[in-house]
Amino acid sequence: MKYLDEFRDPYIAKKIVDEIHAVTTKDWVIMEICGGQTHSILKNGIDQLIPKSIELVHGPGCPVCVTPLEKIDKALAIASRDDVIFTSFGDMLRVPGSKKDLFMVKSEGGDVRFVYSPLDALQIAKDNPMKKVVFFAVGFETTAPLTAMAAWQAKVQGIDNFSLLVSHVLVPPAMIALLNSPNNRVNGYLAAGHVCTVMGLDEYYPLAAKFKLPIVATGFEPVDILEGILMVVRQLEEGRHEVENQYARVVNRDGNSSAIDIINKVFEISDQKWRGIGLIPESGMILRDEMAVYDAEKIFDVENLKVDEPKECISGIILQGLKKPHECNAFGKKCTPKNPLGATMVSSEGACAAYYAYNRQENLK
Repeated sequence: MKYLDEFRDPYIAKKIVDEIHAVTTKDWVIMEICGGQTHSILKNGIDQLIPKSIELVHGPGCPVCVTPLEKIDKALAIASRDDVIFTSFGDMLRVPGSKKDLFMVKSEGGDVRFVYSPLDALQIAKDNPMKKVVFFAVGFETTAPLTAMAAWQAKVQGIDNFSLLVSHVLVPPAMIALLNSPNNRVNGYLAAGHVCTVMGLDEYYPLAAKFKLPIVATGFEPVDILEGILMVVRQLEEGRHEVENQYARVVNRDGNSSAIDIINKVFEISDQKWRGIGLIPESGMILRDEMAVYDAEKIFDVENLKVDEPKECISGIILQGLKKPHECNAFGKKCTPKNPLGATMVSSEGACAAYYAYNRQENLK
């Protein structure tokens, strides 16, 4: 495929792998933030090509996985109403809540539909004026502009039967939380290229300086990831801690100003609970007061719903890079893609799903 073939070229990949081996002299721990990068790493065997002295750990870069359990239960409560059409990206339909998931609500008669865009949900609202249409707005900074545009268009067009259940989260505050943890052992980061495409790189310079570690904005193809690893290792071996841009064909320092503008018109920053991790200050987005008429939590009076996380699922520890999926006693046994205990086994970007799909199941005999 044009513009992609060179980033999947095995000859180029081998040359980069050889260079990584040549420059690596010490043990290093590198975290890739994005779940899409995790899947690419495992699918292409990148973790098995690099030196054993480089450990890749998987960060909280799966928005489905970090959506708090209580937010799922709020979605279930709203979706079960007879007067609601509940819409969501497909990944969210199988994420388990306390007792069921959205697919089960659908099987029980709830009008639950998956859509490809919040603008699709807005069209459903226009086509069904007698129903209350809710979009489950989940994602990092990458999907927030589309959510914001849907809310803004609802306001401009006067569509009053449309609302949002918002669970948008921000990457840099999560990185800060992990770096401040006494358990942190990460030496360098592969930053999520799609997030950097929207938000730019400016947020990362203070992090690299404060925590004295390299951060490299990285794409998602095998050559992208290998080159990102090489750039991080070079910095570590040379004692540097800078922000670099491997994904220069897409990312620029300032990001996408139009996307940032619409986000700022609709959302403001708030503290946010992350599933399995807990409350991270200023790590989420909520609707501004002037947009509160589109807040499904207020409309359906579920703001105060609180739920405890299940203790059996260790997805929070996995999302912090402290354990690998196969180190969970339930992995591949009590927890499988058909019967998941947590979102990391369900999501197309979940680390547990990646380990299961690509046979990284060392504890299954």
